Amino acid sequence: MPLASNDVRPFGALDDTDRAILAELTADGRLPNNALAERVGVAPSTCLTRTRALRECGAIRGFHAEVDPAAVGMPLQALVSVRLTEHARAAVDAFRARSVRLPGVVSVFHVAGAEDYVLHVRAASAEALRDFVLDHLAVDPAVQHTQTSLIFEQARGMG
Repeated sequence: MPLASNDVRPFGALDDTDRAILAELTADGRLPNNALAERVGVAPSTCLTRTRALRECGAIRGFHAEVDPAAVGMPLQALVSVRLTEHARAAVDAFRARSVRLPGVVSVFHVAGAEDYVLHVRAASAEALRDFVLDHLAVDPAVQHTQTSLIFEQARGMG
């Protein structure tokens, strides 16, 4: 039975129109509904209903402004790789829960390889970055090792 245009779809049931809406919003999250509808070839009411359904099913997690870190006094960015002392689910989950709340943390990535996590952090200065690592990671008994890589430049991809 086909889904009505206002039904919430599971990710696997997204059709070409849903994927087109997602692609357009990925490129420009501020695109007005009428322009979005025109670009994907549907009526504005259909576009609005589908966009709402994509939010409800979690395909669209939210909208945000991309702010220059220097404009908010955090011009230094780094990727801090973290190796945990143990890998029991409870320890891993607890570290993730703590790390997303640390000051200056932009994103937390659970990764495969020699390291367990990569934290994207912003800081006001090299000293503030050093203090972040020493005060929040080096003292954490769950953390075995850290390695910090400064970000010289960031370019956002299309995907």
